[in-house]
Amino acid sequence: MAAKVALVRGVQRKFGLGPALAALGLARSTWYSRQQQRSSYAERYATLRAPLERIARTNPDYGYRRTTTELREAEDLVVNQKVVRRLHRLWDLPLLRRTHAPPPSGVRRVITAAGAQANLVAGLTAIVPLGVLYTDFTQLRYATGKAWLMTLLDHVSKVVLGWALGRQADTGLALTAWRQARGWLRRHRVPVAGLIVHHDRDPVYTGYGWTGQLLVRDHVRLSYALQGCRDNPEMEAFHSRFKSENRSLFLDAPSLADLRRFVAQRITYYNGRRRHSSLGNRAPLVYLSGLLPQG
Repeated sequence: MAAKVALVRGVQRKFGLGPALAALGLARSTWYSRQQQRSSYAERYATLRAPLERIARTNPDYGYRRTTTELREAEDLVVNQKVVRRLHRLWDLPLLRRTHAPPPSGVRRVITAAGAQANLVAGLTAIVPLGVLYTDFTQLRYATGKAWLMTLLDHVSKVVLGWALGRQADTGLALTAWRQARGWLRRHRVPVAGLIVHHDRDPVYTGYGWTGQLLVRDHVRLSYALQGCRDNPEMEAFHSRFKSENRSLFLDAPSLADLRRFVAQRITYYNGRRRHSSLGNRAPLVYLSGLLPQG
């Protein structure tokens, strides 16, 4: 069964999911079940992705056995070898180990030199509504493929100010989400300059396209997580909830356009109706209604 699933995954893009499943005699329900299990496993061990990728790039000759030892001794993470081996295959880390990392950009060198000071959020004692936004990419699966979602989430109110969905987690997608968030802030007469946007050190967020727009043109303060998702827990929590609550709906989307429509509906619900215990059982926009400038 695992072999058939792997074969379908390999030819799905070329021939389409339906024909591939029919040719191998694999039920659609079995396929989706396996995809959910795979996604669930990745989500369960999501915190290991950053250290595993770091080890793979730094030590390209390490297999799963030596990687397990490196995790324990260098990262203080005790993980079973079988888990490391499965995650290597799941995230294609053997391929990553054979790929030489490009030289760091000027922005990345500045972040490295700044050390702990690059994380602006960690030093804050109080955060006002619409003062700090978190962002990151996450992958969504739908009936015929997968897509990347990026959202910008307010720390205090939990409102999603902007989002974008596409086939690639690239600078274009990130800037589309940012422009939507910037438009939301301007419509509500909230200053953009001085706002903190916090994310990891993904190449998109250290690239000149992103930093040139936010840092130089919009005068936003950029904050960088130094330990991957560990330093961005609000975003990780949102992604986990959003995907688990809507997984069945998204898997029913027959196309990217339908998935985008479903995501739009669920974010509208999340912002306007979904109650949050941290907001006194109010929805994000209800919580914000008394705090935004009037008139």
